[in-house]
Amino acid sequence: MQIALHETAEIGARAGRILLGDRRLDRMGLVGRRPDDTADRRVRRADDLGAYGVMVTDAVEEVGDDVTAALEAGISCVTWSDEPALADRHGAAFAAMGRTLLTGANLASGIAPCLAAHEAARSDEVLDVLVAWTEPGRRQRRGEAIAFPDPVGSLWGTQVGSKGISRSVAAPVEGIWSGATVRVTASTGDGVVVRVVGVADLAVHLEALALTAGAMSIDSFGYGAARPEDRPDDYLLAALDAGLDVATHTLDL
Repeated sequence: MQIALHETAEIGARAGRILLGDRRLDRMGLVGRRPDDTADRRVRRADDLGAYGVMVTDAVEEVGDDVTAALEAGISCVTWSDEPALADRHGAAFAAMGRTLLTGANLASGIAPCLAAHEAARSDEVLDVLVAWTEPGRRQRRGEAIAFPDPVGSLWGTQVGSKGISRSVAAPVEGIWSGATVRVTASTGDGVVVRVVGVADLAVHLEALALTAGAMSIDSFGYGAARPEDRPDDYLLAALDAGLDVATHTLDL
Protein backbone atom coordinates (compact mmCIF):
# COMPACT_ATOMS: atom_id res chain seq x y z
CA MET A 1 0.00 0.00 0.00
CA GLN A 2 1.27 3.48 -0.88
CA ILE A 3 0.00 6.28 1.36
CA ALA A 4 0.54 10.03 1.13
CA LEU A 5 0.21 11.59 4.59
CA HIS A 6 -0.46 15.22 5.38
CA GLU A 7 0.11 15.64 9.09
CA THR A 8 -0.77 19.02 10.55
CA ALA A 9 -0.93 17.97 14.22
CA GLU A 10 -0.08 15.13 16.59
CA ILE A 11 -3.02 13.04 15.33
CA GLY A 12 -1.46 12.78 11.88
CA ALA A 13 2.03 12.21 13.27
CA ARG A 14 0.81 9.33 15.44
CA ALA A 15 -1.21 7.87 12.59
CA GLY A 16 1.98 7.87 10.52
CA ARG A 17 3.86 5.93 13.19
CA ILE A 18 1.03 3.41 13.50
CA LEU A 19 0.91 2.94 9.73
CA LEU A 20 4.64 2.30 9.64
CA GLY A 21 4.04 -0.62 11.99
CA ASP A 22 1.89 -2.34 9.36
CA ARG A 23 3.82 -4.64 7.03
CA ARG A 24 1.33 -3.99 4.23
CA LEU A 25 2.64 -0.44 3.88
CA ASP A 26 5.09 -0.23 0.98
CA ARG A 27 5.70 3.51 0.85
CA MET A 28 4.68 6.62 2.80
CA GLY A 29 5.00 10.06 1.28
CA LEU A 30 5.00 13.09 3.55
CA VAL A 31 3.09 15.99 2.06
CA GLY A 32 4.84 19.33 2.36
CA ARG A 33 8.01 18.19 4.10
CA ARG A 34 10.94 15.84 3.96
CA PRO A 35 11.52 13.03 6.47
CA ASP A 36 14.33 13.37 8.99
CA ASP A 37 17.53 11.39 8.65
CA THR A 38 16.38 8.66 11.04
CA ALA A 39 13.10 7.95 9.25
CA ASP A 40 12.05 4.50 8.06
CA ARG A 41 13.41 3.71 4.58
CA ARG A 42 9.81 3.56 3.30
CA VAL A 43 9.27 7.24 4.12
CA ARG A 44 10.01 9.98 1.62
CA ARG A 45 8.69 13.34 0.51
CA ALA A 46 5.48 13.10 -1.53
CA ASP A 47 6.52 15.11 -4.55
CA ASP A 48 4.04 13.37 -6.87
CA LEU A 49 0.69 12.48 -5.27
CA GLY A 50 -0.23 10.44 -8.33
CA ALA A 51 2.35 7.86 -7.26
CA TYR A 52 0.24 6.98 -4.20
CA GLY A 53 -3.02 5.13 -3.80
CA VAL A 54 -4.57 7.30 -1.10
CA MET A 55 -3.99 10.61 0.65
CA VAL A 56 -4.58 10.67 4.41
CA THR A 57 -4.97 13.99 6.20
CA ASP A 58 -5.67 15.20 9.73
CA ALA A 59 -6.12 18.78 8.51
CA VAL A 60 -9.11 20.82 9.60
CA GLU A 61 -8.82 24.28 8.09
CA GLU A 62 -6.82 23.05 5.09
CA VAL A 63 -8.79 19.87 4.52
CA GLY A 64 -10.56 21.24 1.44
CA ASP A 65 -7.20 21.88 -0.22
CA ASP A 66 -6.08 18.33 0.56
CA VAL A 67 -9.25 16.80 -0.90
CA THR A 68 -8.84 18.89 -4.04
CA ALA A 69 -5.19 17.85 -4.34
CA ALA A 70 -6.11 14.16 -4.06
CA LEU A 71 -8.85 14.61 -6.65
CA GLU A 72 -6.49 16.32 -9.07
CA ALA A 73 -3.94 13.52 -8.56
CA GLY A 74 -6.58 10.87 -9.26
CA ILE A 75 -6.26 9.11 -5.90
CA SER A 76 -8.58 8.33 -2.98
CA CYS A 77 -8.63 10.49 0.15
CA VAL A 78 -9.25 9.86 3.86
CA THR A 79 -9.97 12.80 6.15
CA TRP A 80 -10.11 13.04 9.92
CA SER A 81 -12.52 15.93 9.44
CA ASP A 82 -16.20 15.08 9.17
CA GLU A 83 -17.16 18.34 7.45
CA PRO A 84 -20.37 17.48 5.48
CA ALA A 85 -19.53 19.94 2.71
CA LEU A 86 -16.60 17.78 1.62
CA ALA A 87 -18.87 14.97 0.46
CA ASP A 88 -21.39 17.37 -1.05
CA ARG A 89 -18.76 19.21 -3.08
CA HIS A 90 -16.48 16.39 -4.14
CA GLY A 91 -18.28 13.06 -3.78
CA ALA A 92 -19.55 12.92 -7.36
CA ALA A 93 -16.13 13.79 -8.79
CA PHE A 94 -14.43 10.99 -6.83
CA ALA A 95 -17.11 8.54 -7.96
CA ALA A 96 -16.65 9.57 -11.59
CA MET A 97 -12.97 8.67 -11.53
CA GLY A 98 -13.46 5.46 -9.55
CA ARG A 99 -11.95 6.70 -6.30
CA THR A 100 -13.20 7.07 -2.71
CA LEU A 101 -13.52 10.10 -0.44
CA LEU A 102 -13.80 8.76 3.12
CA THR A 103 -14.60 11.51 5.62
CA GLY A 104 -15.02 11.41 9.40
CA ALA A 105 -12.30 8.89 10.24
CA ASN A 106 -12.35 9.98 13.87
CA LEU A 107 -13.67 8.81 17.24
CA ALA A 108 -17.16 10.30 17.05
CA SER A 109 -17.94 9.60 13.39
CA GLY A 110 -15.81 6.49 12.94
CA ILE A 111 -15.08 4.29 15.94
CA ALA A 112 -18.26 5.00 17.95
CA PRO A 113 -20.91 4.34 15.24
CA CYS A 114 -18.96 1.35 13.88
CA LEU A 115 -18.91 -0.24 17.34
CA ALA A 116 -22.67 0.31 17.50
CA ALA A 117 -23.34 -1.17 14.07
CA HIS A 118 -21.19 -4.20 14.84
CA GLU A 119 -22.96 -4.93 18.11
CA ALA A 120 -26.44 -4.32 16.69
CA ALA A 121 -25.76 -6.76 13.85
CA ARG A 122 -25.31 -9.56 16.39
CA SER A 123 -29.02 -9.54 17.29
CA ASP A 124 -32.15 -10.23 15.26
CA GLU A 125 -34.33 -7.89 17.33
CA VAL A 126 -32.63 -4.76 18.61
CA LEU A 127 -34.73 -2.68 21.00
CA ASP A 128 -32.48 0.28 21.74
CA VAL A 129 -29.02 1.57 20.80
CA LEU A 130 -27.06 4.25 22.65
CA VAL A 131 -23.90 5.63 21.05
CA ALA A 132 -21.82 7.96 23.22
CA TRP A 133 -18.43 9.60 22.91
CA THR A 134 -16.39 12.24 24.65
CA GLU A 135 -15.59 15.69 23.35
CA PRO A 136 -13.14 18.30 24.70
CA GLY A 137 -14.90 20.66 27.08
CA ARG A 138 -15.94 21.37 30.65
CA ARG A 139 -17.66 18.48 32.41
CA GLN A 140 -21.44 18.82 32.70
CA ARG A 141 -23.20 18.62 36.06
CA ARG A 142 -26.39 17.18 34.67
CA GLY A 143 -27.72 15.39 31.61
CA GLU A 144 -27.62 11.72 30.68
CA ALA A 145 -25.30 9.53 32.73
CA ILE A 146 -22.79 7.65 30.57
CA ALA A 147 -20.25 5.12 31.86
CA PHE A 148 -17.01 5.06 29.88
CA PRO A 149 -14.15 2.63 30.53
CA ASP A 150 -11.41 3.80 32.86
CA PRO A 151 -9.56 6.12 32.97
CA VAL A 152 -12.42 8.26 31.60
CA GLY A 153 -15.11 6.96 33.96
CA SER A 154 -18.67 8.24 34.34
CA LEU A 155 -19.75 11.51 32.72
CA TRP A 156 -22.90 13.49 32.03
CA GLY A 157 -23.73 13.87 28.35
CA THR A 158 -26.23 15.57 26.06
CA GLN A 159 -28.17 13.92 23.27
CA VAL A 160 -27.02 15.30 19.94
CA GLY A 161 -28.97 13.14 17.53
CA SER A 162 -31.38 10.26 17.07
CA LYS A 163 -32.42 7.94 14.28
CA GLY A 164 -35.09 5.33 14.86
CA ILE A 165 -34.14 3.32 17.95
CA SER A 166 -30.64 4.79 18.06
CA ARG A 167 -29.57 7.83 20.08
CA SER A 168 -26.25 9.70 20.02
CA VAL A 169 -24.83 11.39 23.12
CA ALA A 170 -21.77 13.63 23.44
CA ALA A 171 -20.10 14.00 26.84
CA PRO A 172 -17.64 16.86 27.42
CA VAL A 173 -14.47 16.04 29.35
CA GLU A 174 -11.30 17.91 30.21
CA GLY A 175 -7.83 16.45 30.12
CA ILE A 176 -5.89 14.03 27.96
CA TRP A 177 -8.28 11.05 27.94
CA SER A 178 -11.23 10.28 25.70
CA GLY A 179 -13.54 7.38 25.01
CA ALA A 180 -16.63 5.95 23.37
CA THR A 181 -19.34 3.69 24.75
CA VAL A 182 -22.08 1.74 22.97
CA ARG A 183 -25.06 0.13 24.71
CA VAL A 184 -27.23 -2.25 22.69
CA THR A 185 -30.43 -3.65 24.18
CA ALA A 186 -31.80 -6.67 22.33
CA SER A 187 -34.49 -9.31 22.68
CA THR A 188 -33.38 -12.93 22.55
CA GLY A 189 -35.09 -16.29 22.98
CA ASP A 190 -34.00 -16.25 26.62
CA GLY A 191 -35.12 -12.70 27.37
CA VAL A 192 -33.64 -9.23 27.09
CA VAL A 193 -29.88 -8.73 27.02
CA VAL A 194 -27.87 -5.52 27.27
CA ARG A 195 -24.41 -5.51 25.71
CA VAL A 196 -22.01 -2.66 26.46
CA VAL A 197 -18.76 -2.11 24.58
CA GLY A 198 -16.38 0.76 25.07
CA VAL A 199 -12.95 2.18 24.39
CA ALA A 200 -10.83 4.65 26.34
CA ASP A 201 -7.29 5.90 25.81
CA LEU A 202 -5.26 9.03 25.24
CA ALA A 203 -7.48 11.26 23.12
CA VAL A 204 -4.83 11.89 20.48
CA HIS A 205 -4.08 8.15 20.23
CA LEU A 206 -7.73 7.18 19.74
CA GLU A 207 -8.08 9.79 17.03
CA ALA A 208 -4.90 8.54 15.36
CA LEU A 209 -6.22 4.96 15.44
CA ALA A 210 -9.46 6.17 13.88
CA LEU A 211 -7.59 7.92 11.06
CA THR A 212 -5.34 4.90 10.54
CA ALA A 213 -8.36 2.60 10.30
CA GLY A 214 -9.74 4.74 7.50
CA ALA A 215 -6.48 4.51 5.59
CA MET A 216 -6.16 0.74 5.95
CA SER A 217 -9.81 -0.02 5.09
CA ILE A 218 -10.22 2.45 2.20
CA ASP A 219 -10.35 -0.29 -0.45
CA SER A 220 -13.46 -1.75 1.23
CA PHE A 221 -15.59 1.29 0.45
CA GLY A 222 -17.44 2.07 -2.74
CA TYR A 223 -16.51 4.88 -5.09
CA GLY A 224 -17.53 8.41 -4.24
CA ALA A 225 -18.26 9.87 -0.80
CA ALA A 226 -18.32 7.43 2.12
CA ARG A 227 -18.38 7.35 5.90
CA PRO A 228 -16.82 4.72 8.18
CA GLU A 229 -20.23 3.36 9.21
CA ASP A 230 -20.91 2.42 5.56
CA ARG A 231 -18.53 -0.53 6.11
CA PRO A 232 -18.45 -0.82 9.92
CA ASP A 233 -16.95 -4.30 10.17
CA ASP A 234 -14.08 -3.55 7.79
CA TYR A 235 -13.35 -0.23 9.46
CA LEU A 236 -13.54 -1.69 12.97
CA LEU A 237 -11.31 -4.64 12.04
CA ALA A 238 -8.71 -2.20 10.71
CA ALA A 239 -8.87 -0.25 13.97
CA LEU A 240 -8.42 -3.44 16.00
CA ASP A 241 -5.48 -4.47 13.83
CA ALA A 242 -3.95 -1.05 14.47
CA GLY A 243 -4.13 -1.58 18.23
CA LEU A 244 -7.60 -0.52 19.39
CA ASP A 245 -8.56 -2.20 22.70
CA VAL A 246 -12.27 -2.79 23.37
CA ALA A 247 -13.88 -3.51 26.74
CA THR A 248 -17.14 -5.52 26.80
CA HIS A 249 -19.87 -6.25 29.35
CA THR A 250 -23.11 -8.22 29.04
CA LEU A 251 -26.13 -7.99 31.34
CA ASP A 252 -29.14 -10.34 31.18
CA LEU A 253 -32.40 -8.71 32.25
